[in-house]
Amino acid sequence: MLKIYLTNEDGLLQETTEISHGCWVNLVSPTEHEICHVANKLQIPLDFLRDPLDEEERSRIEKDEGIILIIVNIPLVSKDENDIPIYDTIPLGMIITDNCFITVCLKDNPIFHMFAQNKVKNFFTYKKTRFSFQILYVMATSFLRYLKQISKKTDAIEKELHQSMKNKELFSLLNLEKSLVFFTTSLKSNNIVMQKMLKSSYLKMYEDDQELLEDVIIENQQAIEMAETHTTILSGMMDAFASVISNNVNIVMKFLTSITIIMALPTMVASFYGMNVPIPFQDYPYSFFVAITISFILSSVTAVVFWKKRFF
Repeated sequence: MLKIYLTNEDGLLQETTEISHGCWVNLVSPTEHEICHVANKLQIPLDFLRDPLDEEERSRIEKDEGIILIIVNIPLVSKDENDIPIYDTIPLGMIITDNCFITVCLKDNPIFHMFAQNKVKNFFTYKKTRFSFQILYVMATSFLRYLKQISKKTDAIEKELHQSMKNKELFSLLNLEKSLVFFTTSLKSNNIVMQKMLKSSYLKMYEDDQELLEDVIIENQQAIEMAETHTTILSGMMDAFASVISNNVNIVMKFLTSITIIMALPTMVASFYGMNVPIPFQDYPYSFFVAITISFILSSVTAVVFWKKRFF
């Protein structure tokens, strides 16, 4: 999908059909024809347009003949077959040329919608450096928002686990832990790119732009710390609940073993008195009650001993 936006003379964002000076070219899961069209029109290396479409592409910044490519990982939430949210990250490419600003991404995401719907203050398509920093700022705040959602979901699952130990809740915690690992890795690689942008001369920055980039780095660092904290908490919670489940299994097995031993004693007495050989009290008219009494005494004594030892 190829969409072109341009800020008009009145400062309003409008969608156009032709690539012109100062426009924003947004490529979302583009076709080969769209990639070649943009590359030929703006004289951009094809690799700059294709690399962000690789899900495993690492965050980086590079410059080739005055054209700057910035690749960062942005957060993305989707749903599985059971309508459970899955948090992941995908690469986003930003290409800055003398004439245009190009974004390339494999999937549509809320970050593009915020700019396309003109929800970001002081956004102009022709201010390319500031536009790239604004995208980074929205990306960092999106990470923070999703991390808060993960924290709330973790608390909800923890309450459910207190009531019932089910595999469903444990698998949900495992998915959240995996999402936090993806977030932490992406945030750290993005931080390296931002630090490089701040210290190098890839982009021409004004004082306001530099302040905005510093704010982005602070937000990103806060997201890193939050992701690491949640990862530690979630990992400890998984270990704790694994120990609780194992302990519960041990308690159940101990209880069942105790009951089995207690129930085995009457069976043993009955087996002795059921032998087809001479046995004591075999001619006694109340021998059956003797066997029952012996079984009851043995089982009762054993039950009391087990109860004092807290086997059940």
